[in-house]
Amino acid sequence: MRPRAESFYSGGSDVRNHESLTKRVAIATTHGWEHWSGWRRALMAASLMAIASGFCVAQAQEPQSDADDAFLPSPVRSVSTVPKNGDVNPYGVVFVPNNFNTSAGPLQHGDILVSNFNNAKNLQGTGTTIVRIGKSGPATVFFQGKAPLGLSTALGTLRAGFIVAGNSPTMDGSSATATAGSLLVINNKGKLIQTFKSPWIQGPWDMALVDGGSWAKAFITNDLNGTVSRLDFNVSASGLTLMSAKTIASGYVHRGDPVTLFVSPTGLVYNSRLDVLYVASTGDNAVFAVRNAAERTTDAGMGNLIYMDNVHLHGALGMTMAPNGHLLVSNNDGINPDPKQPSEIVEFTVAGQFVKQLSVDPAQGGSFGLAVRSNPDTAVFAAVDDNTATLLIWTLNVNLDGR
Repeated sequence: MRPRAESFYSGGSDVRNHESLTKRVAIATTHGWEHWSGWRRALMAASLMAIASGFCVAQAQEPQSDADDAFLPSPVRSVSTVPKNGDVNPYGVVFVPNNFNTSAGPLQHGDILVSNFNNAKNLQGTGTTIVRIGKSGPATVFFQGKAPLGLSTALGTLRAGFIVAGNSPTMDGSSATATAGSLLVINNKGKLIQTFKSPWIQGPWDMALVDGGSWAKAFITNDLNGTVSRLDFNVSASGLTLMSAKTIASGYVHRGDPVTLFVSPTGLVYNSRLDVLYVASTGDNAVFAVRNAAERTTDAGMGNLIYMDNVHLHGALGMTMAPNGHLLVSNNDGINPDPKQPSEIVEFTVAGQFVKQLSVDPAQGGSFGLAVRSNPDTAVFAAVDDNTATLLIWTLNVNLDGR
């Protein structure tokens, strides 16, 4: 068995940290809080899914002694993800974690990185930039690659000071000219240091990156063949070394699409405590669980179905985990569309129970990449709106010491 790892998925949050936080606070649901009472229950019930358009009202029972412990949640922050070269269609979202080696680079702990999939002409699979969004101010370019790249939702960080980004390039914005792409390794100064190509990398559409310090596991969904691959790396100060690769899941719907470029398996969330990889398959409009994901040597097929909901799912896409252990999945609205439920992010339990949903745009096709960061007294939720090329950021202050 390998050492216990920090598990980063679709935005870099650690499942074990989430589970520990959940014992005391639930951010995105009104269920399971029987041990809270009074104003605390009211505050906790103000989820990330509700604060997009409103605020919490409750009666404080004691004075606030610290101005940082604000009662009201912060308003939604909207930041353009369009860099100077005009790249649009933001896809991947990841937070820079506290253990990330920033060195002398521009990144700060808590920054958000967003990858762009389209160029200024809005051709899919041609975007070349990753932008950095700090705690204030506009986005700035962190990485500028060479066209064509098509930086996908596959975006993660390693504590050694590396960003790993998947790309699924095209020549003209159509799936007919799509190629297998690669995984890029970028250092903390925004410089490309390695490019990995492999038979197990076939259009990396999304990724769950598990950080073990001296080793890493990259689970990727492949848009060209509908499989999930696991790539095992050694990590050193100079970069990554690919040690092995396996196909651990397959059989998901995959095809080219004139609107979304590909319909294929997309979002991944890895739970290191259970050794379970959750897979959101867009074409199947469902979420599956692949057991023994970190060590298995055989193909599990599609895994076990855990959530299928034709009322609320409309092409399950990017995925992350909330601090309460629930899964959050975006929808591309290309599968099972419903004009009355546009650009929704759906919250559900790992047992397959719907909890809530949040629309990020009044038009369809806006939701895609998303990520959550848990701090000692706050939770930050970030999600892109592809329609407006913006990142939406919610922050909720949570008092965890019982005061």
